[in-house]
Amino acid sequence: MIEILHYEFMQSALAAGMVASVLCAVIGIYVILNRITFISDGIAHAAFGGIGLGYLLGYDPLILALGFALASALGIGSIRSRVSEDTAIGVFLAMGMALGILFMSLSQGYSKDLFDFLFGNILAVTWGDVSLILALTALMIALVALLYKEFLILSFDPLYGEALGLPVKKLRLLLLCMVSLSVVVLIKIVGIIMVIALLTIPGAIAQQYTKNLRSIMVLSSLLGAVFVVSGLAVSYLFDIPSGATIILVASAAFFVGTLAR
Repeated sequence: MIEILHYEFMQSALAAGMVASVLCAVIGIYVILNRITFISDGIAHAAFGGIGLGYLLGYDPLILALGFALASALGIGSIRSRVSEDTAIGVFLAMGMALGILFMSLSQGYSKDLFDFLFGNILAVTWGDVSLILALTALMIALVALLYKEFLILSFDPLYGEALGLPVKKLRLLLLCMVSLSVVVLIKIVGIIMVIALLTIPGAIAQQYTKNLRSIMVLSSLLGAVFVVSGLAVSYLFDIPSGATIILVASAAFFVGTLAR
């Protein structure tokens, strides 16, 4: 199996997967604790509108996807007090997907990268992408370290946070923006369809075996790295899609870990 490291595309894929594992561990546990799993999924699908617009205008699809993701996060967070949260998610999800399809239909020709954005292709990740993921991960770690107590209160008792005078609504909007940034980066690795799994599965497993938040993040990072390495190895052996294999390995580990627990 060591021969797979001789390929540069496999080296960059492993590096991206390792860094993404840390990113998912830091952000994913807040997604779980704040019960915003499906908000993350809605943001990922809404970002498809930016991908379609990128192809139509000839710009980098991920840059415009980031704009759509941030707008969706702020939109969902802002109107959730007026309509139910699942309704807001459904509206932004459907609108983003519809705009993406519309823009793609107006663009000239068919892009082979579209399948990668939907279902992921970690083997197509470049060293430039790895640098971007690394920079984003460093930013997320810095924000979490700076606002650790505030996010902790937000996750477990937002009413207590309001009583303390914390800007709970602004903190929640900031958290949603952090999630949207992470989602756009993960789209490159596992695609829109499966981005939610990489954010939640490692944290869901770690949460069953330790209750300390920092320990959960560390264990989740290690689990994510194991899933990436195992998934890439299995996909290489059997010549099957790498992103889907990583998620299937993680899902199998979740069921085994839950049953063992």
